[in-house]
Formats: sequence, structure tokens, C-alpha cells
Amino acid sequence: MAENFINIDRKIISECEKRYRIKLINSLAGIRQISLIGTKSKEGQENLAIFNSLIHLGSDPALFGLITRPSSVDRHTLTNILEVGSYTVNFMHKSFAKQAHQTSARYPKELSEFNAVNLTPEYRENGNVPFVMEAEIKIQMKLESVLDIEINNTIMVIGSIEQIFLPAIRLSEDGLVKVENLLLSGGLDAYYEPHFLQQFEYAKPNT
Repeated sequence: MAENFINIDRKIISECEKRYRIKLINSLAGIRQISLIGTKSKEGQENLAIFNSLIHLGSDPALFGLITRPSSVDRHTLTNILEVGSYTVNFMHKSFAKQAHQTSARYPKELSEFNAVNLTPEYRENGNVPFVMEAEIKIQMKLESVLDIEINNTIMVIGSIEQIFLPAIRLSEDGLVKVENLLLSGGLDAYYEPHFLQQFEYAKPNT
């Protein structure tokens, strides 16, 4: 018996109601790591925003990419990163899903999302941008490059890792970071948690 497949072609996608289309394509991309990005404006205003677009770009040098949406409206996170040149990436325990999601609300620039969602800004090692004190894993980033993606007017922010703070129990002897119980996202409003399956040896051709 043939499975009942739905065929959604390019034309149908383009004609979908906006919010339906956004949710469809966002969730289709799969489950991704949730990052709370901590920034600070040049005037000293703290900001915190949720992203699920963090991309590993390489380990030598250690680089992450971050995709931001079109700058047709004021993007406080992007503005702050461009002004100050540094930001933090914070991975949250699954129990903080509601607070993390709430940072996606469009708060005015003069209001700190830290205060709005009851999370605590934390500064470490003379850093000039806030971590989330409650975060399980905290990464300090330095802005290296900004790439304009013309096809949809989004922007990739490329940063290098300056410092990593994580509990010793989350770091294996071989360098594997254990992400159990950290918050994942499958779209704009759907959240998940990861479970470890198996770790394999470095793959080599069969002989």
C-alpha cells in the first residue's frame, strides 16, 4: 500500500499564508541548538535574544556563524554586535524554555530582555558583554566578519570563540561536549531536548 505523501511545490510554498510558510520551512530544517545571544549597546544597554541559527564554520580558527533576519526593522542584537564587536552565546537547560522563548518578543531597545524574562546578566574575565548566569554553557565571541546574503537580505555574522565556560561534567576526555537536557528548537515556537545515542570512532575507509 502506497504511503499518503503530500506534494508541496515551490508555487504552493510561495502562496502559503505568511505565518504558515514561516513555520513550515523553519521546522522543515530540523531541530537546532537554541542560543541566547547576549549583547550590550555602546550606551551600555543590555540585550538578550533567542536564535536557532548558530552554525559551526570551523575549529582552526574556531568560528561560528549566526544568521540574522532582514534588517528592514531595527535589530538590536545585530546593531549591538556591530557597534561593540563582541557578544556571548549561551546554551540553556530545557527548564528555561519559556523564558528563552519570551526573549523573541519585540521589546523596546531601552528595556533589557534580561529583566523582562527574569534572567541574570553576568560578566566574566573583564568581558564587556553579558553572559546569562543561568546558562549551562557560555561562549564569548569576537566579531570577525559580516556577510550579506542578497537572495533574502539576511546577514551572517561570523565570530571567533574567545572563551568557553562549561561544567566539567559536560566535557569528555576526547573533547566531546555533552549537550543532554539543553534546549533545542524545531521552529519558531516548538522546543525539544537532545538525548545521546552513540559515539563512533573516526571513520576510515573499509579495508
